[in-house]
Amino acid sequence: MKGVLMDVLRGMLPAMLAATVTVACQTVQTTGGGAVGVQRSQLMMVSAQEVEQASSKQYQEMLAEARRKNALNRDAATVERVRRIVSRLTVQTAAFRPDAPRWQWEVNVFTSNELNAWCMAGGKMAIYTGLIERLQLSDDEIAAVMGHEIAHALREHARERVSKSMATGLGVSVAGALLGVGQAGQDLMGMVAKVTFELPNSREHETEADRIGVELAARAGYDPRAAVTLWNKMASQSAGAPPQWLSTHPAHASRQRDLAEYAARVMPLYQGARR
Repeated sequence: MKGVLMDVLRGMLPAMLAATVTVACQTVQTTGGGAVGVQRSQLMMVSAQEVEQASSKQYQEMLAEARRKNALNRDAATVERVRRIVSRLTVQTAAFRPDAPRWQWEVNVFTSNELNAWCMAGGKMAIYTGLIERLQLSDDEIAAVMGHEIAHALREHARERVSKSMATGLGVSVAGALLGVGQAGQDLMGMVAKVTFELPNSREHETEADRIGVELAARAGYDPRAAVTLWNKMASQSAGAPPQWLSTHPAHASRQRDLAEYAARVMPLYQGARR
């Protein structure tokens, strides 16, 4: 009888999988378009809450590790400077998402020679001293860095990339859940860490973050043209190719052109914020 039941279940599996995918997938519009007009809808297979919880846990572990190494917020003046800039940027996130200014935003400074910065789902972020000091960043350029990273969180790019990874391995994970074979769930925290710190962003995600980032900077009263000078500094540090923080995806020349074009588009916002 058990063998017959398993045969029946296996026969039903394709339909069950299809039904599960239909229920689990949803097309969402994570942000408004803003002045830069980012309008793409996104396919999600995991909830925002789940990704934010996993990100928060991962972030706390990274802070704990940095404390152990005496690498967390060692320069009070730099920390205050970065937090002042970020606080001006996060207020402006309402232009893209009305809920975003109420997120539990947090930024810390890691002592490291790396040229790196990131923002996890839900607004947990960091910038490395190597980026600030080696490139001698101005406030406008720090705003360009952090505006770009905040944009990734607003667009929920980590959630989208986790969803894509889940879709790739869907047959195995869902079959395991339905038939009780193997691990039914995914290690979401590991997936979030992988898409945040290991895998390069796609060209599409980087372009969206570039465009939203310059608008956030402009609305906060920072010169959006600093994104172009930042990019040039980054490229000069790595023989014409950007380091991991700015993925190798769009090419240097095309990215410069796009940043310059969208910085010009949001200049009226910058000029208004400076009055």
